[in-house]
Amino acid sequence: MDINTIFGERLHQLRKKRKMTQKELGEIIGLTHKSISTIENGLQSTTIENLVLLATFFNVSTDYLLGLKDEP
Repeated sequence: MDINTIFGERLHQLRKKRKMTQKELGEIIGLTHKSISTIENGLQSTTIENLVLLATFFNVSTDYLLGLKDEP
């Protein structure tokens, strides 16, 4: 499994756990819902800045989001 797929799956799980829409998450970090969708589907990566914003927002490590660790 590649890093974009793992990142997308973990982002999707975290967003669903918070009962958020892609649009809501996008508004928080400054992306469109379409961008969130393509990231969650493993079709697009994100910037380091957005990676840090997402990790901070969901209170998980960047290593977890990237699939380097299994513990958030």
